[in-house]
This record gives sequence, structure tokens and C-alpha cells, in this order.
Amino acid sequence: MASLVATIGMAQTTAGQISKQFDQVAATRVTVEPKTSGTQDKKRVQISLPWDSVDRVTGLAGIENASLFAPVETQAEISTIEIHDPTAVKLVSPNIIAASADLLDTVEGKIQTGRFFDVGHDQRRDHVVVLGVDAAEKLGINRVNGQPSIFIDGKPYTVIGIVDEVGARTSLLNSVIIPIGTARSELGLAQAQTLDIRIQVGAGSVVKDQARLALAPNTPDSFEVKAPGGRGDLQTDIQSDINVVFLALGLIALLAGGISIASVTLMSVMERVGEIGLRRALGARTRDIAAQFMLESATTGVIGGLIGAAAGVFVLAGVSLTQGWTPVIALWVPALGVATGALVGFAAGTYPALKASKIEPVTALRDGA
Repeated sequence: MASLVATIGMAQTTAGQISKQFDQVAATRVTVEPKTSGTQDKKRVQISLPWDSVDRVTGLAGIENASLFAPVETQAEISTIEIHDPTAVKLVSPNIIAASADLLDTVEGKIQTGRFFDVGHDQRRDHVVVLGVDAAEKLGINRVNGQPSIFIDGKPYTVIGIVDEVGARTSLLNSVIIPIGTARSELGLAQAQTLDIRIQVGAGSVVKDQARLALAPNTPDSFEVKAPGGRGDLQTDIQSDINVVFLALGLIALLAGGISIASVTLMSVMERVGEIGLRRALGARTRDIAAQFMLESATTGVIGGLIGAAAGVFVLAGVSLTQGWTPVIALWVPALGVATGALVGFAAGTYPALKASKIEPVTALRDGA
């Protein structure tokens, strides 16, 4: 039962792991973040993403969309009316996110109403915002055709759209999204946190190398790029997973075989008590008795290894012939099977051999009579 449960569990685990490998290759999101490096005075210096990062990576092979993303750390109050009486104003605290114009396409978002800001809004540093659906609900805004405004730190910003669905960056749904140029001029944004990139399926490894060079040709290692693996990585990962699971199944089979050999040897000891007593009475030492049973157990293991190696080769050939596969097996594998059988037999016979060596001659002769 243990072998059955372990075998089924390993098969299901492997299926899930292989599925995960395919999902990773099918992923289409890449993130680029600056690394932190040390200086001579032992202070930490944050390398910044260029403000024109989107332009630098646009056009690279495999890239579909890119957008800068930066949470704005500010204590600015957000309200739906201009603040005159703090006790009469409904204040909320959604996040403020600065982003470039392609953010919606990059995170595969959908607009509930209105529109997303464009490059012109960003370049002109217009006072416009797009609300996530949760932030809009907190602010009491559900439509934009009347050009509603919100106030950030007392300054008016026109709400031009509401986002109600995103494929990534779910925090956007509870955020006020502002053009990155506006955030720089009005909210003191000093640097972008992340460059988000949406890529074609399977282009992760290519984009990972090219993006670094496009952003910093002289110091490409200044940026950390997180990208899904390519198809070549997939082959290696799946082969590794399959090797691990079949190795585990082989170890389970070895354990079962070892237990079987130990059981047979122990039964042999119990049935040959009289023989053991006679040999002890004739002068056989305890180590001679132990060596006899360990040798018998190891011989059983070698015979089992020979039969198992031959059977394994025939099964491999039969399955390959049935499925139309090309059988592949290293020459050392059958030899390893025989050697492993001998080792398992030797180890499995240790306990029965020790038990046999401790049988007293008088007791053995009396019980075996």
C-alpha cells in the first residue's frame, strides 16, 4: 500500500510540476527593476530606470507593450471636493500610482467607463487621473461623462476613466493612476520603480538579455530582469523532473525488494534453526553463521538484479515498440541494476544474519529436533 500511494502521489506531483513548467513558459510578463549597489563611503545608492525606458525597449524582438510603474509615496490627501472644512470632506486613502501611457495594455486591463490617459497627457503633464474600480467606489464616482474631479493635496485632477479589470498588478484596482510626467512635476516623483513588459509567448530569455542592454549598454548588470524561461529551459526542466520522479519510483521499488529479501531470509533462519544449532555444535563461530546468511541474501539480490535488469530491458523494448518510440538506455544501467541488487540483498540480510548468529547451540538443537 505504501508503494501504491507513493507511486500515485509521485505521478500526480510530476504532472503538476510539468504543467507548472509549461505555465511559466506561457507567461508573458517581464519586470525590470534597478539593483542597489554600494559606494566607497559604504552608503547604498539606488540606480534609477531611465525615464525613457519605454522608448528604449519598444521595438525589441518579442516585446508587445511596456510601461513604467511607480507607487507615489506621499501624504497628500485625496478627496472628492476642494478642501475648505476638513470635517465636511469625505477623505479616502487609495494608493497613488504613476505610470506611462501603455500601462493598460501592458497589464491587459479593461476600462469600465471613459478612457486611459495617452502620451499627450503625460508629456503635457495634464491634471488627469484614472481610477481603479475599488478606489472609484470609495470616492463615490461611477461615471466620467460629467468630467468629475478629485483633489490631491488640494489640487484638482479630472477623472477620465475607471479601470475594472487587470491581468496583472491587481493593486491598480484600489489606486489613483496618474501620468508619470504629472507625478514628477506635481508630486515630486524622483524615480520609477519598475518597468513592466508584456512579451510574446516564449520570448522571455531573449527579452531578458536585450532589455538590460537597451536600458544600460555600458552597465547591463545594473538591472534585475525577471522573465519566464524559454523553450530550451523548458526541455531541461521537464527532463530533470522526469528523471527525479523515476529515480524516486526506483528507490521505492528497491525498498520493497529489500523488505522482501529480508523477510525471506528471516523465514529461512527460523526454518533452519536445527541446522544452525548443529553447525554451532560442530565448531562454527557466530561470524561464520552470520556470513553464511549474508552471502545467501546477497546471492538472492544478485539473482534478482540479473532477472530484473533483463526484464527491465525487455519491458523498455516492448513499450517502445508498442508506442513507436526509440528505446534509449545507457550500457551501465543494467550493470548498475545487478550491483544494486547485490547491495540491497547484502543490506537486507544483515538483520536476519545477526539474529541467526545469536542462536544458542543447545536451544537450536532442542527446538530443531
